[in-house]
Amino acid sequence: MVDLKKTLKVKLVRSPIGTRADHRATVRGLGLRRLNSESVLEDTPAVRGMINKVSYLVQVL
Repeated sequence: MVDLKKTLKVKLVRSPIGTRADHRATVRGLGLRRLNSESVLEDTPAVRGMINKVSYLVQVL
């Protein structure tokens, strides 16, 4: 049986330079390294909270 997990695709659209250190750490925790990098993540409450925290830096595709 195939287990289909919901995923979210997140893209870094603004630079985290000059933002709070914990926001930069959250961006790294989402697997985003440089501008326009994309990451596919499992749709969990923890990931949604991280995206919400840095919503001004990322875009959900």
